[in-house]
Amino acid sequence: MNPLAVVLLLAVPLPAAQPAPKLPADKDGKIDYEAALHDRLGAGITPEKNANVLLWKAFGPTPEGGPGMPAEFYRRMGIEEPPKQGNYFVGLTAFARDHLKLDPGDASPFYDQQGWASKRPWKVTDYPQIAEWLKLNEKPLALVIEATRRPEYYNPIVGRSPDNKPTMLMGALLPNVQKCRELAAALTARAMLRTEEGKLDDAWQDLLACHRLGRYVARGGTLIEALVGIAIDAVAANADLAYLERAKLTSKQVLERLKDLQALPPMPPMADKIDVGERFMGLDTVRFLGRGGDMGGPGAKKLSAEDLKALAAIDWDGIARDCNKWYDRMVAALRIKDRAEREKELDKVEKELAELAKDAKGQEDLILKLARGGDPGKLVGKKIGDVLMSLLAPAIRKVQQAFDRSEQVQRNLFVAFALAAYQRDEGRYPAKLADLAPKYLAAVPGDVFSGKELIYKPQGNGYLFYSIGANGKDDGGRWVDDDPPGDDPGVRMPLPELKGKK
Repeated sequence: MNPLAVVLLLAVPLPAAQPAPKLPADKDGKIDYEAALHDRLGAGITPEKNANVLLWKAFGPTPEGGPGMPAEFYRRMGIEEPPKQGNYFVGLTAFARDHLKLDPGDASPFYDQQGWASKRPWKVTDYPQIAEWLKLNEKPLALVIEATRRPEYYNPIVGRSPDNKPTMLMGALLPNVQKCRELAAALTARAMLRTEEGKLDDAWQDLLACHRLGRYVARGGTLIEALVGIAIDAVAANADLAYLERAKLTSKQVLERLKDLQALPPMPPMADKIDVGERFMGLDTVRFLGRGGDMGGPGAKKLSAEDLKALAAIDWDGIARDCNKWYDRMVAALRIKDRAEREKELDKVEKELAELAKDAKGQEDLILKLARGGDPGKLVGKKIGDVLMSLLAPAIRKVQQAFDRSEQVQRNLFVAFALAAYQRDEGRYPAKLADLAPKYLAAVPGDVFSGKELIYKPQGNGYLFYSIGANGKDDGGRWVDDDPPGDDPGVRMPLPELKGKK
């Protein structure tokens, strides 16, 4: 078996009773990481189940302009490329430019209105241009709603090679992912409009669709998709609170909405992203370089024939094994359940990676010199692996903190809806969060970051509750947009006024 195949099999352990699967290979007999990633991410997902198929029907073939996606992208999803012309989703920038005829310098008020419209209930007369934008996108948004009701999501990661040169997965295009942020803006803005109009069931379906959209995007193979998915889910969560405050719901209706939130599909763990998508892309980069691929951009040093010959003599399979060990370390650290223990292990991993980056800085010329000198052995391989991992290793602590915040936001929503149901029944908020169990919540969720109870402060006809956040400090419930800023994800009712709104 090819040595890299051994590396990959070790990377993702299988039950002992199962035979090792035959991994896809390219025309040179090397592992085809693009095909292998497709096998993992797209396993069992047919076009009829895949939400992404309908999202692309809503976007059209060029979500952000440009030449569009390679044919392999659509082949892997099992669909034809959408027609060039169609009733596709019109983003904010395109709408401001093509429909409102606004110059970029004059469009700021329009974007501000969109931000406000997504966070608080509003009337058509408040933001007529936003209402026009939503009306124009009525058909594609219907496709988006339908998409979020499908059970699966698969977004192929495909390298782009217009001139048949070697490519790497790291350069794959993801135009649809950022476009989903604009879908979230449209769904939440429409939900807030419908809330004001008393169309409460329709508004709630828009909000649930936005949640599912974020959680589906987060199922993609890359960390970028995971982080965008978390951001979309947070947009929906903010709008949920405005809906909860303004909609005149009974206790029964509030609890029905709470049940809907509790039934949403979970966010995929960040460890999964490192274990599969980031690992495969990293190993694919090793393979790419071993075949003479050029990672440099404009102005990068061009390798000579002597350099290429030297690189070809290097043990790239050994480099892949070394890189794979780093991915194992990162994944193992992220899978530790106890947060305090996980933080300690992340400290160790990040410290070692920082030393790696420091040692690898400016080593490229030395590596080539050693290789040209006829020493393509362990020393050269180790230095190349160090350089690569210093470039490829993600900021695993920050991405894990993003996941933890997302989990806390979800817990906060459960508590906020339970508090609303209690208030409808009792005419007041409880003296302590423990009073919500077991009638409104089977158990009151705690603080992800401290492992203790959430800090709860009833305040007249409202309340404030919060987590101490990733910084581990009690900032008095202040969030990043407060003055002074804090790091305490929480909920305040009544909701505060939007900053900057005129």
